[in-house]
Amino acid sequence: MARHQMLKLPEVLEEINMSRAAFYRMRARGQAPRLVKLPNGHLRVRRSDLDDWLNGHAAAY
Repeated sequence: MARHQMLKLPEVLEEINMSRAAFYRMRARGQAPRLVKLPNGHLRVRRSDLDDWLNGHAAAY
């Protein structure tokens, strides 16, 4: 079984060129990629979730 690549939030923010505050505003509106909270409390985004999210936004334009 293949492991999903998990990205740290700063990596995601850099890739999508967005501030942390803007990301959390989008998240509050249910418009951001899904975050996964690890048992140690750290947040990650699956690469596949980010790619799906990006593809969905590209299709909207």
